[in-house]
Amino acid sequence: MEHRFNLIDEPWIPVADKGRVGLKDIFTHPEYRTLGGNPVQKVAILKLLQAITQAAATPQDMDAWQQLGWQGMADRACSYLAQWHDRFYLYGPEPFLQMPAIAKAAVKSFGTVLPDVATGNTTVLTQSQTEKSLDDGERALLLLTQMGFALGGKKTDNSVVLTPGYPGKSNGNSKPSTGKPGPSVAHMGLLHNYCLGTSLLESIWLNLFTDAEIADLTVYPFGLGTPPWEQMPEGEDCHIANQLKGSLMGRLVPLCRFCLLADEGLHYSEGIAHSNYKEGVFDPSVAVDISGKEPKARWADPERRPWRELTSLLGFIRQGGRSLDCYQLKLALLKARTQDAPFAIWSGGLRVSSNAGEQYVSGSDDMVESLCWFSPDDINEIWFNHFQTQMIQLEGLAKTLYGCVMGYYKTQLMDGESFAKQASNLFWQLCERQSQALIEGCDKPDTRQILRRQFARYTTQVFDQFCPHQTARQMDAWAKAKPNLSAYLQQEQP
Repeated sequence: MEHRFNLIDEPWIPVADKGRVGLKDIFTHPEYRTLGGNPVQKVAILKLLQAITQAAATPQDMDAWQQLGWQGMADRACSYLAQWHDRFYLYGPEPFLQMPAIAKAAVKSFGTVLPDVATGNTTVLTQSQTEKSLDDGERALLLLTQMGFALGGKKTDNSVVLTPGYPGKSNGNSKPSTGKPGPSVAHMGLLHNYCLGTSLLESIWLNLFTDAEIADLTVYPFGLGTPPWEQMPEGEDCHIANQLKGSLMGRLVPLCRFCLLADEGLHYSEGIAHSNYKEGVFDPSVAVDISGKEPKARWADPERRPWRELTSLLGFIRQGGRSLDCYQLKLALLKARTQDAPFAIWSGGLRVSSNAGEQYVSGSDDMVESLCWFSPDDINEIWFNHFQTQMIQLEGLAKTLYGCVMGYYKTQLMDGESFAKQASNLFWQLCERQSQALIEGCDKPDTRQILRRQFARYTTQVFDQFCPHQTARQMDAWAKAKPNLSAYLQQEQP
């Protein structure tokens, strides 16, 4: 197929308030504020933009990073993209992030690999779930997300093996195995975290690692590495593939699927099998607790919104405090705190279910994301202690509410578990409205008082909603179970 649709020049990246733009636009338009698209697309694009800027302009240390600035980084990225322009064609002899040798694999429809499209015997709930034809820009974005976020299961044609003798795509009886989940998803859908600036270029700059930082990241023994578009692997287990397994570049663009675009779908097989967090290797944007016997990752959870994870994610602010290891956040935050501008913490991901090796999105699974803004002056140990206290007490309120709703139904000899769970979820949804106010005001006594009264109101409001009190019997149960919030309202820090 001829050279066409170059990702540098053509529009395919969703940008908020702008629509779709090309890679060159990203680095030449400082007014772009932030990425558009869903949380999975945002993470995949941020990883690609980081890989491009790391290849173009990795600074030596913090001083060099400061000196470079977002302008210097953008200029170098433009020069780099001009140098490698021919490797960013979606079609042609060296198509972007694709393996022409995989053409022997069966063609899968685009809908097969999209988690939010109903295929096979899945029930179609809304019109948006039906499969539609994709233009080149949508195909480019789909291809990129498959590199790290491919779902595990029988979708892959693993009968095609490019590295002779490679055992990773067959099970014990030498039949093709089902595809493993992408490293950015793992078992249930990992939560990814980034520090963002007030513009897209500033966000990319904040997330740029220095040589010194990469050298300290022991999870990538081969250091920065080479981006795959400069040097594509020949197979699943060749020298280049093994280099990608142990480098930061290989983690930013993991090539966990070998793909080749066809007219109505893509040739689709398992690609490079990366280690996962249990083996001590993970994406820099993933939060992992490595303090216990075995590493524990934070998953995207639609019932536990990401802003509630802030105390764990920011635990490193407190001296000697336990925290999750999220390199992307920790290193970017150090940089953000040296600037005068406000910054945000963004978390997002996709929760998935799995059954017998097949991953899918169903029931309560969903994409989640949250954005919380901070001022560099405010985020310190004193602030953290206040914020942590308030969050612990909010958790206490949610537990009180759960217990009270359970008690109300128990008094009437009814099972109240599902109501108690719904009540707790609604309570947290209401609290989320005040999450930004809590971040900004948790270290101010007056603001704390106002917020506490508000959170107490939410508690009684939700209790009343889930515990009807019309009949005498209901009234009696309601009065017995009603939450007593006086202790919470009186708890105030000096």
